[in-house]
Amino acid sequence: MLLIYVPKVTSRIRYIFNLLFHDILNVPVQFTVSKEEFAAFDGAKLVYAKQAFDNALFFQSRELLFETGIKEQNISVSEWNGTKMFYATGNNSALPFDPFAASFYLVSRYEEYLPHIRDVYDRFEAQNSIAFQNGFLQQPVINKWALQIGKLLTTHFPALQITAPEYKFISSIDIDNAYAFREKGVMRSLGGYAKSLLKFDFEEITERTKVLLRLIPDPYDTYDYQLALQEKYKFDTIYFFLLGDYGVNDKNLPYQSRRFQSLIKKMGDYAFVGIHPSFGSNTKEGQLRKEVDRLSHILHRDITKSRQHFLKLSLPETYRDLIECDITDDYTMGYASQIGFRASICTPFNFYDLDNDIETKLKIHPFAFMESTFKYYLKIPMQEVMQHVLPLIKEVRSVGGTFISLWHNDSLTNRKTWKGWTDIYEGMLIETCKQ
Repeated sequence: MLLIYVPKVTSRIRYIFNLLFHDILNVPVQFTVSKEEFAAFDGAKLVYAKQAFDNALFFQSRELLFETGIKEQNISVSEWNGTKMFYATGNNSALPFDPFAASFYLVSRYEEYLPHIRDVYDRFEAQNSIAFQNGFLQQPVINKWALQIGKLLTTHFPALQITAPEYKFISSIDIDNAYAFREKGVMRSLGGYAKSLLKFDFEEITERTKVLLRLIPDPYDTYDYQLALQEKYKFDTIYFFLLGDYGVNDKNLPYQSRRFQSLIKKMGDYAFVGIHPSFGSNTKEGQLRKEVDRLSHILHRDITKSRQHFLKLSLPETYRDLIECDITDDYTMGYASQIGFRASICTPFNFYDLDNDIETKLKIHPFAFMESTFKYYLKIPMQEVMQHVLPLIKEVRSVGGTFISLWHNDSLTNRKTWKGWTDIYEGMLIETCKQ
C-alpha cells in the first residue's frame, strides 16, 4: 500500500492517482491530509503538494487537480527522458513536471471541452490536439510516466511490491455492412445495378448477379476466415454491428434480416459482440436505446460494449448517452485522421465527466489505429503500412498496455481497393500475438 499526502483530497486526485497506481502499477493507495499521520507512517509514501516536508518523496503539484470547472490552461511542452512533459515544476520535485496533472489533462480529454474547430462530421480533429502538435500522439506517455514513477518508488521503497503490467491484444472489427450484395432488398439491389451500369462496371454487375443467384459467396462474407485466424493465433475479437435505421451515413443491412441476425448470433458464439451506434443515433432522440435493444433481442443477452459509427464522439454527451443505455465499455477513443493514442494512454480507463467533476463507471478502451486511416486519410502506400503499425505495437508492448486495432469486414475481403490488406492484417497478428 502507498500512502499519499495531499492538502486536499479532490475527485480529480482520487481519479488520477488510482489510474496511475492501481490500474497501471497495481499498487493500492490511500490518502491523508494529516501531516502527523503521514510522518508516523513507516511504509511507502509520497507528498503531493506545493511544498515538501518530512524529507519524503516529493512531487510538486500544479493547480489543475485542485481546481473545479473548465478553464484555459497555460501549457508549454518540452522534452524529457526520451518523451515529452508539461506542467513544469521546481528543482526539488522528484520529477521536473507534475505527471499527475499532465496525465489528468490528457486522459480526461480536457482539451476537447475547450473551444475548438470540428471536422465535417462534427468531430474533434486530431490536428488540434496537444499530442499531435507536439509530436507525441504515437506515444502512450501516461503509461511511460507511470512506469517512471514506479521506478522512483521502488528505489526509495525496495519492499514495495509493484507488479509489471501485462501486454494484451484485442482485434476489433466494425461491421458497417455485413454483405456487399446480399440482403439488400429489391430497391437497393436495383439501385446497385443502376450505379454499376452508369460506371460501365460490368464486372460488378456480373458478380452481384452470381451472388444473388447463390452461385458464389458474397465478397464480404469472410467471417469463417476471420474466425480461423482467431483460432490460429489465439486472440480476443470484438465485433461491432451497425443496427441503425438506413440513412446517408448508415447504409447497413435491415436489422430484421434473418440471415443478418443469424450472422450476429454465429459471431457471438465465438467472439464478443457490441453495438455500433449509428451516425443518426447522435441526433435522433431515443435511437441509441432502440439499437441497443435490437442487438440485445437478437442475442438474448445484455449489451455492454460499443463503438460509435464514424468514431462520432462528443464529450461528454456521447458517453452520458451510453451510460444511460447501460453500456459499460466503449471502444471509440481514437482518431479517424491519425494513428496513435488520442488520450495518450494504452490502458483502459474510466470516463471522467469534467462538467460534473465525477468519475463514472464507463470503461474507455483506446485503440491504436484504424486501417482506413492509412488508406483514406494518410494515404500511405499499402507496402509501407506495417512500418507504421510495428512501432505502435512496440510502444504498447514496452509499457505492458493493451493494443487494440480497428478493422472493418470489407477491408478483409482481399479484393479491389483492399487487395493485399489481409497480408497486413495477418502480419499484424503475427507480430502482436507473439510471446
